[in-house]
Amino acid sequence: MVEKMKMVHIVTTASAKEEMLKGLRDIGVVHLAEKQSADREVSDRFQTMSRTEMALKDYADPKQKQADEVLADDEFNKMYDGVLEAIDRRAALGADIASSNTEIDRISAWGEFSPEELKELKEAGYDFHFYRMGSKEFQALRDEEDVRFIRLAPVDKQDAVAVFGTLPASIQATEFIPGESSVSELKQKIEDAKKGIEECDETLKAASVYDASFKKQLLRLQNEVNYSSANETVQGDNDFVWISGYVPEISLDKVKAMAAEKKCALAVDDVSEEDDKIPTKLRYTKISKLIEPVFNILGVLPGYREQDVSLWFFLFFTLFFAMIIGDGGYGLLILIGTIALRIKQKKGSTVTFLLFVLSIATVVWGAITGTWFGMKSAMEVEFLRNLVIDPFATYPEYFPGVDSTMTQNTIMKFSFSIGAIQMVLGSILAIKDKIVKKDLSWVSNAGWAIAVVGMYLLALNLVIHENISLKPVFALIGVAFVLVLLFGGMSPDKTFGQGLKAGLANAFTDFLDTISCFGNVMSYIRLFAVGMAGVAISQSFNGIAAGMHGPLIILGVVVVLIGHALNIIMCFLSVVVHGVRLNVLEFSGQVGLEWTGLPYEPFKEVE
Repeated sequence: MVEKMKMVHIVTTASAKEEMLKGLRDIGVVHLAEKQSADREVSDRFQTMSRTEMALKDYADPKQKQADEVLADDEFNKMYDGVLEAIDRRAALGADIASSNTEIDRISAWGEFSPEELKELKEAGYDFHFYRMGSKEFQALRDEEDVRFIRLAPVDKQDAVAVFGTLPASIQATEFIPGESSVSELKQKIEDAKKGIEECDETLKAASVYDASFKKQLLRLQNEVNYSSANETVQGDNDFVWISGYVPEISLDKVKAMAAEKKCALAVDDVSEEDDKIPTKLRYTKISKLIEPVFNILGVLPGYREQDVSLWFFLFFTLFFAMIIGDGGYGLLILIGTIALRIKQKKGSTVTFLLFVLSIATVVWGAITGTWFGMKSAMEVEFLRNLVIDPFATYPEYFPGVDSTMTQNTIMKFSFSIGAIQMVLGSILAIKDKIVKKDLSWVSNAGWAIAVVGMYLLALNLVIHENISLKPVFALIGVAFVLVLLFGGMSPDKTFGQGLKAGLANAFTDFLDTISCFGNVMSYIRLFAVGMAGVAISQSFNGIAAGMHGPLIILGVVVVLIGHALNIIMCFLSVVVHGVRLNVLEFSGQVGLEWTGLPYEPFKEVE
C-alpha cells in the first residue's frame, strides 16, 4: 500500500541550525520539500571522484586481486591526486599525439627540413616564402623577371618554389607556412608522448585495485552532498531558520522525538490536495516486495494518490514470465544459476528470491506443456509425460484425443482468459478506489469491465471460432459503451448534469476507446505467440545439430549451446517487451494508473 504522508515544518534558532540538520539526518525519515542543489564545490568533488572511479575500471586487470585494505584518508588523497594528475597528463599527451599527427600530415609532403635553419635564414635577411602551384602559374612565375625563387621538388604533383620575399598577387598559388618542428622532431615527440601514456597507464592500473577505498570516499562525499543540499534548502533570517518536508505518518513519532530533543518547534499538517510533489513510499508485503527489483529497473512508481498494484503486478508478471520463456529446461538453468548466485552471496536478496519464483514458475509451465529444451524426445520419458496437461501439450501426438489445433486453441484461449481476468480486475480496483472517493465515474469503470467481457467473447468467436452467439456479445458492448458515455465525465467536483454533459462531449473518443478495448484483449495473444516462437527456435537448433554426425558432432554440440543461449537471451528480452507491457499499459490503463510517482528519498546518512 502507499504510505500516508504528513507535511512537517521544523523551526529553530539560527545558531542551532546545524543541530537541527544533524537531528533530521540521524532519524532519516524526512523527505525535504523544495529541495535545493548542493554547494557547487561539494557537488563537483563528488562528480569528479565518481567519474574517476568509473574511468579506473577500464584499467583494472581481471586477474589482479583487489586490495583488501581500505586506505587511510592521507594515503587515499595522495593516491587520488596521482590518479587525477595521470588522467590529465594522459589526456594532454593524447592531444599532443593527435596534433603532431595532424602536423605531420600537413608538412610531410614538403619533405624533411629544419625549422630552426629557416628561422636563422630569416634573421639573416633571407625572408623565404614557400608556395605550390599549377604548371601555368609556374610558367607565369618564370616570366616574372623581378621575382627571385628556387624551384623545389614537386608537392602533391604540383610545382613547389621557395620565393625570396612574397609572390606577386597576379600569380595564384597556395602558400605553405612551415611549423615549429620538423617531421623527425614530431615523430620523436609522438614516441615520447606514447612512453608518457604508458607511465600514466601504469599509475592508473596500480590505483584500480583500490575500489573499496574509492567506494568509502564516495559514500562520504555523497553524504556531504546530501547535507549540503539540506543546508541550502533551509530558509530563515538572522534569528530563526526553518525547513519543511514530507514524513510517513507511521514515522511521525521519530520527528516529534527529535524536535523535543533538539528543542525545535514542530508543526504537522495534512498534505494539500493540490500538492503534486508528494513522494510515494510503498509498504510491501513479503510477497509483493519481490516485484521491487522490477520496479527499480523500469523506474516506475505509482503516484501518491494512485493505487499500489505491486501484488497483482508480481502475480501476473510471474505467469507472463513463465509463459514467454515457456521451456522447463530453461527454467531449470535459471534455477541452477540462481542457486549458484545465492551461494555466492551468502545472504539472500530480493533479486535472488524473485529469480527463484520466476524459475520455478517456468519449470512448472514447461512441465505442463511438456517443453524441455525443445526436445520432442523428452515426451518418451514417462515421468515427464505424466506431468503434462493434455490440452496444453507442445507435442500432442503423444496424447490420445489431442491434436495440434486443439493445443493451440487451448493456449490461445488461456491467454485471452488471463487478459480478460487481468483487465476486469483492473476495472474492479478502479471502481473500489472511486467508490471510496465518492466519485460517480466508477460506473464508467463498470462499463469498461463489461466491455472487456464482451470483447473477450468476441475474440474467442473470431480467433478460436468458438460457438458463441454474437447478438448478446454486441448487446454487452453496447451497454458498456452507454455506461462509459454517460458516466465517464463524472467527478466529485461536478454536479450530475455537468458530469453528464462532459461525458457526452467525449462520445467520439469513447467510441474509439471501446474499439481499442478489443485490441487490448487481443494483445494478450502475444503470450501464446512469443512462447511458441521460442519453442520453434529451440527445435530448429536441435534439428540442425541432429543432422551432424561423426566428426561434426562437436560442431553440433556448439550449435546447440550457442542456439539455446541466444534463445534464452531473446526470451528475456521478450519478457521485458511483452510481459512488462501487459502490466504497465493494458492492466494499468484499466486501473487508471499513470505511474507518476516521485520516489521517497529521505534526508539521511547513506551507509
